[in-house]
Amino acid sequence: MSNPIPPVGPGLPETGTMVSDTVLAPAPQRQGKQAKGDKPASLWSDAWYDLRRRPMFILSLVIVLVLLLMSFWPSLFSSIDPFNARTCDLATARQTPSAGHLFGRDNLGCDVYARTIYGARNSIVIGVLTTVITSLVGGLLGIIAGFRSGVVDTVSSRVTEIFFAIPPILGALLIAATFRGRANSIMLVILALAVLGWPMVFRIMRAAVITAKNQDFVVAAKALGAGSSRIMFRHLLPNSLAPVIVVATINLGGYIAAEAALSFLGVGVQSPDISWGLMIADARNRFLEAPLPLVFPAVFLCVTVLAFIMMGDAVRDALDPKLR
Repeated sequence: MSNPIPPVGPGLPETGTMVSDTVLAPAPQRQGKQAKGDKPASLWSDAWYDLRRRPMFILSLVIVLVLLLMSFWPSLFSSIDPFNARTCDLATARQTPSAGHLFGRDNLGCDVYARTIYGARNSIVIGVLTTVITSLVGGLLGIIAGFRSGVVDTVSSRVTEIFFAIPPILGALLIAATFRGRANSIMLVILALAVLGWPMVFRIMRAAVITAKNQDFVVAAKALGAGSSRIMFRHLLPNSLAPVIVVATINLGGYIAAEAALSFLGVGVQSPDISWGLMIADARNRFLEAPLPLVFPAVFLCVTVLAFIMMGDAVRDALDPKLR
């Protein structure tokens, strides 16, 4: 007796056809293989997945890491202590580069390479601390103003506009010159830059919160009885933080350049402390006779500012799907 012919219906193969192993393979296994190569779903994981494939971000990250290492452990890069007066010799002032002094000597006979390495600490610390202060102050005020609206938002916005009317460098120059000698020069530069830097972060955070607070997850949190503090810091803050991180990364390079400008004008970091702006100011009078004491700190300053700006641009592109 011949075998009965199986019926032909939806999802079943036609009579006489061979059923391959692929058709009979369990669906979860195939889905697992496909999901293994898929991109992560969350915003931050997806941004990191994109950043790792950007050469500009990798290059800027390497430069920043080297600069941070230089700031915290300068002795790894130079065995000469520039704060020791015995390492300076006026008889060797403006000496050209040699085996023991890679960048030569400055007008006071001090090693330019060692001073450039140690000068990175103050420049980067000022930039990082100013960025942290402006991000915390501007971000906190921005999330409160954007969430509360009404009188709080109106008053905060008007105060911010007053600060925006003051030119940042001119205002920082005025503050630093007024209080010069009354406080530590490094802390004075940080406060002078932070006082005029928070309004930008405020506006960005406020705009992001206003956009996010009308989303369904905020409405659901309110319906479940969540308090204002929980909604602001558990729901709105994580969803409004991306643009603030981008601006803070770009601003960090700007603050380092601003510190150099203030130190160059004589109201920033003061001797015996070292910064790139102060080194440029000390070398400018003898630039035609000995250009290297000015060129090397200027190159380090430019590379540092460019590295942070490149990193900020890469982070912005990674966090904004429209720019991919």
